[in-house]
Amino acid sequence: MPVAGAAAETRGMKRLVTLLLTFVAAVANYAAWLGWDQTRDVHPDGSTTGPYEAWQVIGLGLVMLVAGAYAAWRWYPAMVVLGVTAGLTFAVSYDWSDDETGLWAVGASMICVGTFMASSFVAAIVTLIRQAAQRPVA
Repeated sequence: MPVAGAAAETRGMKRLVTLLLTFVAAVANYAAWLGWDQTRDVHPDGSTTGPYEAWQVIGLGLVMLVAGAYAAWRWYPAMVVLGVTAGLTFAVSYDWSDDETGLWAVGASMICVGTFMASSFVAAIVTLIRQAAQRPVA
């Protein structure tokens, strides 16, 4: 096999590993922050909220921000975007799909679009910073 072909195969494998690692990290992060909390809070007036508290969602977002930025810096930003988006979308779809109203699909779609937009923004910023850091000083 020519050297160029081996290099392309290695890059392809690194892209796949990046995708899988960020997918698994997103699913595990969701499980750690939100997946365990399944009970709604009932207020004195009979209304319900939850099941998640604000600190859980903020924790999930911050950990994904740091992990996604690190992965985008080290590996392939496009694969990070796809892995994080697919991972969180899979996690919420699995967790919420027992909802009899079917509205879980709407929520999962919103998570998918929001995660894609946010992770794309983070990956773009990280890529710009990385390119600026690697630019030779004149």
